[in-house]
Amino acid sequence: MPAEYATFGLTPAIRAGGLLSGGDHQVHRDFVDFVVDGRPLLFRLCDLDAVSPLASDIPPAIFTAQIRSLLLETEAPLPSGRYIVYGCPDCEDLACGAVTAAIERDGEDYIWRDFAWQTGEHADLERDGYRGLGPFRFRGADYRAALAALPAGGAQGTRRRVLLIGARVALLARLAAALRTIGVGADIAHDADGVPADELRGYGAVVFGRSAGPAERDAVRAAFAAVGVDVPCVDGRAPIVPLLVARTEQALDRSPPEQRRLTALTALTALTALASSASAETAAGADAEVEVTSSCRVHLTAYRVGRLARTHTREVFDGVLEPGRHRIPLDPRTVRGESYLVARTAGAVLTTAVRR
Repeated sequence: MPAEYATFGLTPAIRAGGLLSGGDHQVHRDFVDFVVDGRPLLFRLCDLDAVSPLASDIPPAIFTAQIRSLLLETEAPLPSGRYIVYGCPDCEDLACGAVTAAIERDGEDYIWRDFAWQTGEHADLERDGYRGLGPFRFRGADYRAALAALPAGGAQGTRRRVLLIGARVALLARLAAALRTIGVGADIAHDADGVPADELRGYGAVVFGRSAGPAERDAVRAAFAAVGVDVPCVDGRAPIVPLLVARTEQALDRSPPEQRRLTALTALTALTALASSASAETAAGADAEVEVTSSCRVHLTAYRVGRLARTHTREVFDGVLEPGRHRIPLDPRTVRGESYLVARTAGAVLTTAVRR
């Protein structure tokens, strides 16, 4: 089977959880993605919300079994020597759909070929095959070394707990409940004094509430630095729980920046006159600028704090973007006052304030 060699690697990845419009939510998942020729394999599959079998939250014995399966040390789980490469992030049911491939040995080499979208016991390559994807031939030594380097307990360095600093007020309590809903643990404390080093190392991010002043924030950062943890910090003063969840997910993203699909989100503002039958008022119009590195679906949501501290939510864009920078016009009424944007793909989330 002639084929050029491709490089094989692994990289940390997430399926970002979040609170969605209409009361829906999606669960946070940490997993290890496959890197082929320096690029995550998942990025070659546009608009696919899925995770690899190497997820950090599965039991160690199952995680080890998945590694052995990819090394072809056990029988293929599907007919015709097929293996699940990406599956449903919410369950293990093949009926939800999965990307599968035939994996085989050719001497010392490993070959992944015949990728397909599969929902039953057998794959229909003619109807559901991913044409133009693969085959990939990997050098056996590199392939085995990458998989063997994974710890038996899952993705190395995974920290799915968040420390919320501040008074136990309603906003932090609602945020903690929302994070737990999407599978991220959350604890509320006034400070980090007396917290054991091992417990501090278990947190993946810190969220500072409104009541946490500069001195309290510096003390918390110093406590983490003392145990050798450079923890990302989130400003939790905005009274919008879905936005704070998105900011926390952004902070929890451990994937290398050069291997991220959604890489930039900015708001470009300009003064726009809004005319009405009675009067004209000046408001801040804006464009959202989004940058992606591969073709993917991007969902853009605007949040605004209105009168009486009420949150207004508007879905402003939902579509597939090609690689590059894209400018998306926003209705000036969407971004008046205290406003924020959240851009989301299947595997990443970015947030920004709309500044005037």
